[in-house]
Amino acid sequence: MFRSTGVVGLMTLLSRVLGLVRDIFFARLFGTFPIMDAFFVAFKIPNSFRRFFAEGAFSRAFIPVLSDYKENQGQAEVQELIDRTSGTLGVILFAITLVGIIAAPVIILIFAPGFFDDQASDMENRYDLAVAMLRFTFPYLLFISLTAFAGAILNTNKQFWATAFTPVILNLVLIIAAGWIAPSASNPGLVLAMAVLVAGVLQLLFLLPFVQRIGQLPKPKWGWQDSGVRKIIKLMIPSIIGSSAAQVNLLFNTLIASFLTAGSISWIYYSDRLLEFPVGVFGVALSTVVLPNLSSKSAGQNQAQFRSIVQWGIRIALLVSVPAATGLYILSGPLIATIFLGGNFNIHDLYMTQYSLMAYAFGLIGLSMVLILASAYYAKQNTKTPVKYGLIAMATNASLSILFVTTLVLTNSPYPHMGLSLAFSCSTLLNALLLFRGLIRERQIKVDREEVAFLIRIVVATGAMVMLLVIFNPELPVWLEQSLAGRITHLMRLIPSAVLVYVLALFCLGIRARDIRVQTNPEPL
Repeated sequence: MFRSTGVVGLMTLLSRVLGLVRDIFFARLFGTFPIMDAFFVAFKIPNSFRRFFAEGAFSRAFIPVLSDYKENQGQAEVQELIDRTSGTLGVILFAITLVGIIAAPVIILIFAPGFFDDQASDMENRYDLAVAMLRFTFPYLLFISLTAFAGAILNTNKQFWATAFTPVILNLVLIIAAGWIAPSASNPGLVLAMAVLVAGVLQLLFLLPFVQRIGQLPKPKWGWQDSGVRKIIKLMIPSIIGSSAAQVNLLFNTLIASFLTAGSISWIYYSDRLLEFPVGVFGVALSTVVLPNLSSKSAGQNQAQFRSIVQWGIRIALLVSVPAATGLYILSGPLIATIFLGGNFNIHDLYMTQYSLMAYAFGLIGLSMVLILASAYYAKQNTKTPVKYGLIAMATNASLSILFVTTLVLTNSPYPHMGLSLAFSCSTLLNALLLFRGLIRERQIKVDREEVAFLIRIVVATGAMVMLLVIFNPELPVWLEQSLAGRITHLMRLIPSAVLVYVLALFCLGIRARDIRVQTNPEPL
């Protein structure tokens, strides 16, 4: 599992690095202009649907059922399930895509009502720009969902790297479009939207040969009445809510941000991208490996090993997310100054994005934990509990978003958009706590003296890392006085030093490799 997580993490790291390169192009060439607000909304809508529909709800419903078929049925039954699922999924996705293209004006009005402004000029009317772009980005949902389906087949067969590599294709296509095609176009946002669609097609074409190689290439058939398909749909419908709390929260925050100062959506986007970097490299990679393994243990009735894997996932998630969130908070200004500052991304944008990222930072812990904890429920085909907790998290986010933004606006704060990031972090942490408490009640995990001591060691080691960062991290104006090369050099010294101090502190506190391994013969609870 360590090896598989490392492979997925490495591919995801490559994708996230290219994603940062992509966002540097976005920031420096187009800054926070209205056209970028419009593009980020047009891209976020299908991308969010992709995360909670394809990679979220569908994968978490399909992988356990496919694992069950592989464990208890023959190869013919497994292939029949794949064929009928692909056909049914394809038809449903095509219908949704068609509706999305036709209803683009209504969708933008729902998700970004603050864009509607008849008085704006052609290149500043964010509503019309977003509608035009959404008609190209929405079909991305069809192709990326089918890509996620192919990836789920590969992951169930414990072949992870190709699936983890597909986001690299998206980033490469967008880098080419943003760096070489869009700048000379009359409507650069439309060029970026077209690039998103092209990337979706290429991602699907990339995975198909790998699926064919394992002999499970789908031959699509309509299968609405098939028992396996109906079971997937039954698990999937509530799972859409349970696995999509974070994405729905982000979409809701986009809705509110559309009423704030122009640029607010872009500031939130850039801060979210830095948050997504560690989540993707560690959290998503970890959950990608954990879910198929948990599903196979659950199908094989190996409950002790199932609990051991869940416990292992929680430890790894905390081991990485706690120091990463803390470092992201402390180094928010230097990171943004080094990565995005320049061109059309100015000092004002820097400070606005920094405050958003500081409010987002500790949501990283909640996001990482939710990815692991929710997998434990879905592996056992329990979708009701995550749904309940997901609804509570969404209601909390909506309430806190309105409360925080209203308070900041009434107090004349220059950073009202920061309230949206803070609300997201609070609701995500609440979702993780509810899932964690539920697993304790179901006796799927234990909280004993050993687990508490492990967490305390992480906190103490993080404290040692904080001391280093506080001492050697200068004030933001000092960072701004340095050249880009100077900022990069300083960060390349500071971040590895912080990681080294953290690891040495863990070692001095008694944490060894055996403490973060899956137990081969775990004791039953």
